[in-house]
Amino acid sequence: MSEEILINVTPVETRVALVENGMLQEAYIERASRKGIVGNIYKGKVVRVLPGMEAAFVDIGLERAAFIHASDVVSSHANTTAPGDGPKTVPDIRTLLREGQSLVVQVTKDPIGTKGARLTTQLSIPSRYLVFMPEVIHVGISQRIEDETERSRLKAIVEQGAEMHPDVQGGYIIRTAAEAASEDELLADMNYLHHLSQSIHERIEKVQAPAAVYKDLPLFIRTIRDLIRPQTEKVRIDSRESHQRVMEFVDEFVTEFADKVEYYPGERPIFDLYSVEDEIQKALSRKVQLKSGGYVIIDQTEAMTTIDINTGAFVGHRNLEETIFKTNLEAARAISRQLRLRNLGGIIIIDFIDMEDVEHQRQVHRMLEKMLERDHAKTKITGVSELGLVEMTRKRTTESLGQVLCEPCPICDGRGFLKTSETVCFEIFREILRINRAYDAESYLVMASQSVVDRLVDEESDNVADLETFIAKTVRFQVEPFYSQEQYDVVLL
Repeated sequence: MSEEILINVTPVETRVALVENGMLQEAYIERASRKGIVGNIYKGKVVRVLPGMEAAFVDIGLERAAFIHASDVVSSHANTTAPGDGPKTVPDIRTLLREGQSLVVQVTKDPIGTKGARLTTQLSIPSRYLVFMPEVIHVGISQRIEDETERSRLKAIVEQGAEMHPDVQGGYIIRTAAEAASEDELLADMNYLHHLSQSIHERIEKVQAPAAVYKDLPLFIRTIRDLIRPQTEKVRIDSRESHQRVMEFVDEFVTEFADKVEYYPGERPIFDLYSVEDEIQKALSRKVQLKSGGYVIIDQTEAMTTIDINTGAFVGHRNLEETIFKTNLEAARAISRQLRLRNLGGIIIIDFIDMEDVEHQRQVHRMLEKMLERDHAKTKITGVSELGLVEMTRKRTTESLGQVLCEPCPICDGRGFLKTSETVCFEIFREILRINRAYDAESYLVMASQSVVDRLVDEESDNVADLETFIAKTVRFQVEPFYSQEQYDVVLL
């Protein structure tokens, strides 16, 4: 599998495209006016404790107060185990936090919609191969490193490195990128993390809350740290200045990839390669067309994302069951790509076309699982339910692609539907009758959109005449070009 990373840098935003086999798989966007804050560490101040929610709001200097749950607050006497080890009991938030208290926290989720950022006191500082956690004493390994011999080797190196620095308290997670890394590279990463942790600690002592004490790297450098892998063929950057900064990072931390990073000076915009711009535009649509003629409908709501599959124009060749099976298999591949590309998270419900054959259900489910193995985000998937639905979750830390690039429609208020002109006409009739009972007017002027007025003077003209006879008053109409279809005013004359 060939893999390339394209990085487009402008003064207003940075965009990153991960391309596999010539097809866009993931897109990341960071705008100068609204940078992501996941991974940033703040010294905040508790502004409100909510016992009923076992949570608190913390002022970290943002527009909205951030949210922290009691389970994300590390107590001072429970910092020797790995996160997630053993059964958890949530303590009373009032025993952990009090209003006005200073608190060192890290952002785990960006503010999304009306929700503030999500916080934890379980700090983690990432590097190329490791994640350092000052609050725990544990060495964990990425589950994606499957070879037991390699897992043992990596763990032994990190444990020995920790013993060489007895004055540094903390644990480590060995990242997927560490597979096949040398001992010198891992130890160099540990030294880097120790120095960074010390500088963060010193800044925490100096600043007054609320204040930022550590901000993660900019997107184009995070891309090199987190996404570049041995199978990555090229990383192309269209900004000379950003390319120089990336090369400085590469020369210090990932020298083995130095020959893969190149400056792209081409006249053709970098995102026109592999039709990245077109694919991003398609990812904003509800409908995803399949090559066979079938299609997938993706609807993102506040509570969950629902995905529906239809055969569409695909009629198959053998029988209905075979047609459905092939459509579902193709949809499973398309869905896994769309989840990554659109950065959809939270609860996801997939309504595959009903399959009678249990073996077909198993194969479609296995195809979805296999394709999701490439996903950088953590996913959890259930089997096919009695209703034929597949339920899954995908870890959500940042806004989806649609939330970054779009906003709710001001006309329909995000519903996706408008009242028909017929419905609005009938509302106008009722409004005139209501006003006529309450006020004494000689006539009425209806101000509405072009489509509504057209209907009133055409299809509804008989009804308008009956209304005028009933109230014994005339009704005139005026087109307001800036009114939406649902807007209207009834003026007394």
